[in-house]
This record gives sequence, C-alpha cells and structure tokens, in this order.
Amino acid sequence: MLSTTNLAIQFGAKPLFEQVTLKFTDGNRYGLIGANGCGKSTLMKILGRELEPTAGDVVLQAGLRMGKLRQNQFGYEDQRVIDVVMQGHEEMWAAMTERDAIYANPDATDADYMRAAELEARFAEYDGYTAESRAGAILVDAGIDEPKHFGPMREIPPALKLRVLLAQALFSRPDVLLLDEPTNNLDIHSIGWLERTLNAYDATMIIISHDRHFLNQVCTHIADLDFQTVKIWPGNYDDFMLASVQARARVEASNAKAKERIEELQEFVRRFSANASKARQATSRKRQIEKIKIEELRPSTRQNPYIRFEQGKKLYRSAVTVDALSFRYPGTDVDVLRNLKFTVEAGDRIAIIGPNGIGKTTLMRLLAGELNPTKGTITWVENAQPGYMPQDPQAEFAVKQDLMSWMSTWSGKADDDLIVRATLGRLLFSGDEVKKSVQVLSGGEKGRMIYGKLMLTKPNVMLLDEPTNHMDMETIESLQIGLEKYAGTLVFVSHDREFVGALANRIIELKPDGEYVDYRGNYDEYLQAYGLQD
Repeated sequence: MLSTTNLAIQFGAKPLFEQVTLKFTDGNRYGLIGANGCGKSTLMKILGRELEPTAGDVVLQAGLRMGKLRQNQFGYEDQRVIDVVMQGHEEMWAAMTERDAIYANPDATDADYMRAAELEARFAEYDGYTAESRAGAILVDAGIDEPKHFGPMREIPPALKLRVLLAQALFSRPDVLLLDEPTNNLDIHSIGWLERTLNAYDATMIIISHDRHFLNQVCTHIADLDFQTVKIWPGNYDDFMLASVQARARVEASNAKAKERIEELQEFVRRFSANASKARQATSRKRQIEKIKIEELRPSTRQNPYIRFEQGKKLYRSAVTVDALSFRYPGTDVDVLRNLKFTVEAGDRIAIIGPNGIGKTTLMRLLAGELNPTKGTITWVENAQPGYMPQDPQAEFAVKQDLMSWMSTWSGKADDDLIVRATLGRLLFSGDEVKKSVQVLSGGEKGRMIYGKLMLTKPNVMLLDEPTNHMDMETIESLQIGLEKYAGTLVFVSHDREFVGALANRIIELKPDGEYVDYRGNYDEYLQAYGLQD
C-alpha cells in the first residue's frame, strides 16, 4: 500500500537513517518510535511527500489517497470550521474555490465559464455536493456541536481544535493516514476519544507518539527507528518491548555459546598445532573457528537515565491544606478556580486531571507559591519542603550558565563537583556536554535538568506539572520508576494514562463551572466508579 526502497536522509556528515526498505500494508496501524532526534518526524515528512529524501523512493499504491494530521492547530482562526474540515480533500477544495472565484467575478469571460463547467464536473466527481453534510457528520462525531460548524475556528476551545484537524484528515476518506504526535495538547479523556476514533476507522496508519497507553490501545505493529534503520515488529508497544528484549537476549546467548566454542577450539589449536600426529585435526579446528559467526550487537540510540528521588525530612500527617481557594487572573471577570477545598496527606500521590484550560497549571502554580489566591488559603505544614517542576521550565534557565554551574546551585555542598558530575551523568550529560550553556538545551534536556535539581534538593513533597512533556519513552519509563520508588508525597498533572495509572492513589478532576471531584483510589478505579471506562 505504502512502501519505501533504500530510503536515506542526511543533513550533515552523519545520516539520520539509510537503506530503509519498508512496506506498510492494508489496514495495519504502525506506531513509529525511537529516541528523540533519531529522525521520526523527518521520516514522516518524507512519507507524506513534504521532504525529499537524500536517496531512495517512496511509493503510494496507485489510486489510493493519503491524509495527514496538521500540527498548526491555531493556523485557521479566521476560517469557518466546516471549511477547515473540507480542506482535507485538497483536490475538491481547489476545484470549489476556483469555481466560486469565477462565479464571483463580474468580468468573467466565456472561457472562464467553460473552465467553471469543467470544475463543476470535477467537483461532482469528488462528491462535492454532499461535502458540507459529510464534514458536519464527522464534526458531530468528534464532539463539535452543529452551531459551531459555521463559525470561525477561533471560537473552538483549544482542547477541541485538534478534533477539527483530525476531522480534516479523515474527510477525504484516506486509505493511508499519517499522524505525528496526535495526542499532543489533548486532555486525558480526549485521548480516549481519539483511540476509539482511530480504532473504528479502516485505513493504514503511521503514528508517532510517546504515549505508551495510546500505542498499546491503537497499534497493530511497531516500526522501531534505531541503528539508523527501521524494523517492523508485530503487536503493540508492550509486545514490541517483550519481543525486542527476548530477541536481544537470544543473540547474546548465541554469541556467548559461540565464544565458548571458539575458546575450546583455540585451546585445542594451541595445544596440538605443533604435534605432527594432531596437525590435521588442529587445521580442521582452525577452519571451524573461521565458520563461527558472532552477531554484532550495536549500542542502541536509546538511553535510559537513572532517576531516583529522596526526601529530606519525612512527613507523618498532612502536607498542605487548601481551603476555599479561588483564583482569577488580573483584568478578567471569570474565576479559573472556585472554592477548592482539600488536604494533601503525607504519602498521597495525587493526579490532577481535567480538560485543557480548566486551571490545572494555575492550581500547581498556586501550590508552588508562584501565584497568590484571589480568595481562600493554602497552608503548608511546618516541615514541608516542596519541590516544583513547572510545565514550562524556561524561566529556570534565564541566566547564562553551563550545566555544571547550574546544577551546582542545587547540590547544597560548596565545590562538590563529584556529586554534581554524578547527577549529570545519571541524566545522560557527560564529557564536554557539562560545559555547554543551559540556554541551548532542548525541551527534553531542560526537563532532565529539573529532575536533577529535585534529586539534589530532596523535597518531601513534589509538585510536577506535565513532567513527561518533550520526553522520549526511555526517559518517561525511568521517571516513572523513580517516582514509584519515591517515599515522599506527590502531586502531579499528566495526560499520560500509563503514568497516571501507575502512580496515582488519588484523583482530583477539575471540571467546568468550578466543579471538581476528589476521588481516593487509583485511575482505573476512578474511571470505573464514574462510568468512564473505555
């Protein structure tokens, strides 16, 4: 259906990948995974004909249509929602707009009207006369109410804009669908909607995502980009992890046996090569050694940081009490949060969830002391030592410092380079990397630096706002392990259901109109209790 032959892309001295020959076959859903920077989005752009490869070919079977999920959620603000969806069929939209321009031109010539007649025929061929009703039906299925269909995109809440763009991608009924990070900026319940939508749609899909639960729910195959090539594995992400570990273990075991056999043969050769009566046997052993192959095990581009958090002073009862908390941003007349009341007990592991824009980050900033309540109080116990990871850590790196100097600020011990270097090394910063400026770090690297700060400062309460943002699978898994082993109190915001499900023993969901739910139990129990199970 969609295939590549000897595909390669090279921007500098070293290729991102080369000799990539693949077949994406009918109806399968492929999760494209790999370490940050390995070339996943680049490969997706090549498959979508947005980027020319350095070498090789991409072939889409004749007569098939490709759809792509656009990433520019705020790129259509002044256009009607229904028009944004219909633009998903590029040929139909082009025919319609050219035809309408001719009809709207008072100076149109007979030749123009002949052209308009051709465009009418093409428009009908693309089933254009039912386009609005078909687009409307997809939008309704996506949860966009009909009154909003003919209004501008700017009136669609941020949490729903991606649904409009997915409707756009589906509108032309594509046979192949390319989805680069479709869960970005979706709240935890919207991701469940996306899973159901994709599972119900019959097309070949190639999907980039760092959401492990999403990949497990949607994907039938995993396309693993590693060692500068791509290998396809059957099954979802968990199946891939198990199969890849087992495959590597088999190769390691086979190599170990081969090395033992080589040593045995070499020992025989050493002992008897000078012995005339054994010379023929020694020669035979040499030939056997030459035939034994040791399979190369190249180091993966994936690296797992070592993340472990400790708490300083242990808390025994409560950590913080929130009483009648309300907050309104200056210059506005709407409360983002209204009359929140809860107590965080020592040992709680609370996931704050809710739709985008509902106030989750605002609540975290209030708990961290970055904002002051409009009404109500936040009272920390005397021995509480909160540590905070903001959703956007950019302000933490405003001063020009190298990595060593920045991390040394949090070590608590003057001139203790050994501890700082060890912490940076565990977070995959080594060698001359520690001398580079923090201001040139990527989003994921800045996140790892914040992990290091929390590792060194040893808070007994951690406030983490979207701590998996910009992270690859390996870092997310390492962070999850580190937090599972953390003995302190945890309050976090996340849209990653695997992460929430593994860590939370209490759920606070913020809802519209100032409502909220405070549920004591894990995420699966919460979904079941409120009838939200998929």
